[in-house]
Amino acid sequence: MEQRRLGTRGFEVSALGLGCMGLSHGYGPPVPKAQGIALIRAAVERGVTLFDTAEVYGPFTNEELLAEALAAVRDQMFIATKFGFQIDSDSADLRRLNSRPEHIREVVDASLRRLRTDHIDLLYQHRVDPDVPIEDVAGTVKDLIGAGKVRHFGLSEAGPESIRRAHAVQPVTALQSEYSLWWREPEREILPLCAELGIGFVPFSPLGRGFLTGAIDARTQFSSNDFRTRVPRFSPEARQANQALVERIGAIASRKGVTRAQIALAWVLAQQPWIVPIPGTTRLERLEENLAAAEVTLTREDIKSIDQMLAETPVQGARYPQQLQQLAGR
Repeated sequence: MEQRRLGTRGFEVSALGLGCMGLSHGYGPPVPKAQGIALIRAAVERGVTLFDTAEVYGPFTNEELLAEALAAVRDQMFIATKFGFQIDSDSADLRRLNSRPEHIREVVDASLRRLRTDHIDLLYQHRVDPDVPIEDVAGTVKDLIGAGKVRHFGLSEAGPESIRRAHAVQPVTALQSEYSLWWREPEREILPLCAELGIGFVPFSPLGRGFLTGAIDARTQFSSNDFRTRVPRFSPEARQANQALVERIGAIASRKGVTRAQIALAWVLAQQPWIVPIPGTTRLERLEENLAAAEVTLTREDIKSIDQMLAETPVQGARYPQQLQQLAGR
């Protein structure tokens, strides 16, 4: 698979990484352990080298799953994990942030144990904590880098001011935020800022939490613990309205002889050479489909056609429920 460099100070990884959250958290019941391990190892066999996890996924169990799956090849892989939420009694309240320096250090030590490794390749602040100066966060990670526990510093869903302030203390290697055919907000300020500062960009949900693949419609039933049941963009009414976008993506995919998912991923990859999307899946056939997107070439005319289609097909519904939207872009 093509290799890409995450930022000017970063490291080379596969053009597509694997977002591991859905194996343990967020989209219904966790997959059986053996299935999760098999999927991660299949990704390794197919050239994936960047794997994304977080202590809050599970919580804790996703890091443990990834550790077991990568045990034999750990030194050839790049593991990204995150801190920033308060987790009590094996449950996480995603409204409670905690990026106090002492908490960051505790989380890193615990993640290292769960990941069965002596270093974290890329450590993200999961969400900016308004109660802790970002300079203190960056300084703490800088110390952890100096101690050899962390290799690179990242931010997730941070706003431009926080990125600049953090970067002045400890260079930010990568920014992780949502970006896809149906969420292009990063193009306004974030992507230009990444280009200016030499920061790599890691889009999560590049397939629109599954919607852009065409596998979801207004009749789809989600399990009660599926995050999408709380997302306005996934209300039945919004799904019905947004079906027009999926149909138009399908028409473009048919002309190219590929799938909707491959068009969606190829479009993200085509935006900049320092963008590394991390689509997630629980199924081998979807993994193979997603990875094949790295071989799809979009011409200038293809990009122009897609941009026109997006301009003519506005997306309905907010991407987060209100309480979570307040945590993004700080």
